[in-house]
Amino acid sequence: MKLIAAMSGGVDSAVAAARAKEAGHDVIGVHLALSKNPQKYRSGARGCCTVEDSHDARRAADVIGIPFYIWDMSDEFHSNVVENFLAEYARGNTPNPCLRCNEKIKFEAVLDRAQAMGFDGVVTGHYAQTRESKDGKLLYRAVDPAKDQSYVLAVLNRDQVQGAYFPLGDTVKDDVRLEADRRGLSVANKPDSHDICFVPSGNNASWLRERLGSTAGDIVDESGNKLGEHQGAYTYTVGQRKGLGITTPTASGEPRYVLRIEPVTNTVVVGEHNSLAVHDVTGERPIWCGPAPEIAHSYEGFLQVRAHGQPLHCTYSWDGTEVKAQLLDPLFGLAAGQAMVMYDGDRVVGSATVKSTS
Repeated sequence: MKLIAAMSGGVDSAVAAARAKEAGHDVIGVHLALSKNPQKYRSGARGCCTVEDSHDARRAADVIGIPFYIWDMSDEFHSNVVENFLAEYARGNTPNPCLRCNEKIKFEAVLDRAQAMGFDGVVTGHYAQTRESKDGKLLYRAVDPAKDQSYVLAVLNRDQVQGAYFPLGDTVKDDVRLEADRRGLSVANKPDSHDICFVPSGNNASWLRERLGSTAGDIVDESGNKLGEHQGAYTYTVGQRKGLGITTPTASGEPRYVLRIEPVTNTVVVGEHNSLAVHDVTGERPIWCGPAPEIAHSYEGFLQVRAHGQPLHCTYSWDGTEVKAQLLDPLFGLAAGQAMVMYDGDRVVGSATVKSTS
C-alpha cells in the first residue's frame, strides 16, 4: 500500500513510520506545520508544533529511509482548532482540542489530501488498534492501558477508520522507546508532548483572558447568593476546586467546586461536591466509528469522558439525533463540550459532544 506517515517529531510517530516501511508499504513522511510562526505556539519539546519538532521528524525520516515533506496546515488548524477552542469556551463549554485536531486536521484534512494524491491511508503513532470484521475495519483500545488513545480517536468516522493505520497499538510505550533506540532514532528518549500545543505558557486561563478579555462577574452559590467575583467565567471549569478566591466556608465546612458556567450572565455557580454528581448524559453530533447503533435500541456498554478516565458501565441509546447514556454509578465534574465515548468492551462504538447532564 501507499501510505502517508504523519510524523510529529516524536518517538511514537517515528517508530510507526519505520514499522510501516518495514512491512513493505510505500511510505512518505509528512510533518504538519500548524502555525505560520511555530514559536508563537510552543517552544521546546512540550508540544507538537515547534521548529525543533520538524527537524526531529526530518532526521527520523532520513534514518528510516523515506521521503519527507512538510505540509502547511496552519490555516486549517487555526480555523478548525484554535478558533473553535475560543468559541467553545466563550459559550461556557469545555472543549478538547486534541480530539478536534484528530478529527479536522490529522485525519479529515490529511487523509482527504492523501487519498486525492493516490495514497491508501495515513499512518500515525497513536496507541490504538484496528481489526477487520464483516463490517470493515473497527477501532479498538491499545494493549497498553496507560497509553491507550482510542478516546481521542473516537471522532473518526467509519470511512476515516478504514484509512487509518496504527502500528503501535499492540506495543507498550517502553518497548517502543527501546525499538527506537535499536533503529538509531535520535528521538528514542524524547519526552512526550503534553498540555495544549498552542498555549505557550501552559496556562489556559491566562491565554483565554488575553484573547477574550477580562469581564468581571459574580461567583454565586446554588441559591444565587454572591460569594465573590471573577474576571471571566470562561477561565473556570466544571469540577474546579482551587483558585476560586472564596473564603466563606460552606455550612458543612466542605470545599466548594464549580458546578456550572453561565456565559449569558457571566456567572460562575459553585457548590458542594455532591452537586457535581452526574447520572444521565445527553450528547449531540454523534460520530460512529463503525456501524451506527439501531435507533431507539438500548445497548449496554461503557462510557468514557476523559482521555485517561475510568470507563463507566452504562446503557446508551440513539434517537437518530442525540445519544443518551445512563450511568450505573455517578461520575463527577462533567462539563458541556466534553466528548463522551461509547465502548462495547474494548471496541470504540463512537463519540458525541456532551450537551447536558443531570
